[in-house]
Amino acid sequence: MTLTEMRRLLDERGIHLTRSLGQNFLHDGNQLRRIVELGGVRPGDAVLEIGPGLGPLTEQLLAAGARVLAIEKDGRLVDVLRERLASSLEGADGQPPALTLMQADAMDVVTNRQDWAGWRLVANLPYSVASPILVELAMADHPPEILVATLQLEVARRLMAGVDDDEYGVLSLLVQLRYRPGSLLRVPAGCFFPVPDVESACLRMDRRETELLPGPVRPVFYRVVKRAFSQRRKMMMKLLRAEWRPEQLEQAFAEVGLSKGTRAEAVSLEQFVRLTGNLTASSAR
Repeated sequence: MTLTEMRRLLDERGIHLTRSLGQNFLHDGNQLRRIVELGGVRPGDAVLEIGPGLGPLTEQLLAAGARVLAIEKDGRLVDVLRERLASSLEGADGQPPALTLMQADAMDVVTNRQDWAGWRLVANLPYSVASPILVELAMADHPPEILVATLQLEVARRLMAGVDDDEYGVLSLLVQLRYRPGSLLRVPAGCFFPVPDVESACLRMDRRETELLPGPVRPVFYRVVKRAFSQRRKMMMKLLRAEWRPEQLEQAFAEVGLSKGTRAEAVSLEQFVRLTGNLTASSAR
């Protein structure tokens, strides 16, 4: 779908895009193909696409042979998608359709559905909800195998950040617990309509082959991380005292090799994992 085609379709339907929904549509064919390649999409792959808009990425995913679940909140765009991609919504020769289109709030879907085993996320995420959607998917009981998302460059950097990076924080840790950051593609602003006033990038993250923490302990990790970064310039031990006893914290910090004056921004993912395990064990005693 070219920019001219996109403009004409929106004008014909009288659709005015909504900034609050993060409606900046990627139209550049080369960039769309690069995103599908980054996702390693093969025939038969189950792909989750959130915020398909007018469907240019959806078309590329279908052309690659994927089975696509596309979730779109805007009913006006759902009507367009049903018309433009009607043939993919109908199964042929007794086969299931290549495309399933759902009009829904994607946050509701990913919050309530916990089994994405074997799926890949490949999406130009609405920037207003990109971070919480990725966190919800990463926290699922069975998360997708791969996350490939077009995001604000600032958010992509936070997802990739490590200890002592300025961008390092809650988002980095909640997603990296289950995923390893991978390749990053810069996407020029001129490839979108309307042109966004932020820089954009597409980031791939691969699910870790081995879980760093077992399922029952992960909620403790989330509590530790969120509490530790609630006031990032304060000493982490003081912040954690809101939920754990001082003697528990002193022992757990000592076992991980952290001083009492350590701030969260200086604690690595691996140290947060070990700290979580120690606090969990001491609470069970």
